[in-house]
Amino acid sequence: MPFLELETSLPAGRLPPGLAQDLCAAAADILGKPAERVNVTVRSGLPMVLSGSAEPCAQLLVSSIGVVGSAEQNQRHSARFFDFLTAQLGLGPERIVIRFYPLEPWQIGKNRTVMTFL
Repeated sequence: MPFLELETSLPAGRLPPGLAQDLCAAAADILGKPAERVNVTVRSGLPMVLSGSAEPCAQLLVSSIGVVGSAEQNQRHSARFFDFLTAQLGLGPERIVIRFYPLEPWQIGKNRTVMTFL
């Protein structure tokens, strides 16, 4: 069950229509998970500084069970997420940062229990 949180200083009007849905589909493909399990939040217009600069930027937080737990996995994911984000947001790769967090099944609650028991 992947969770993606995209935060950007770009105003909402500069984001492509359907960005959250497109990010969901891209994440499902990149992470090898069904789209029905992917959760996406997009926050725009945030005051942000990246690498000491307030120029337009974005950061993506990707957390999931089992698919973001190694440098090798995340190197592959990173390249594909960067391709998606640079194309969609019109930002250079130097203005984007991605953070990967592995999750354990007991850390996600769903249907009145945790994923461990589903």
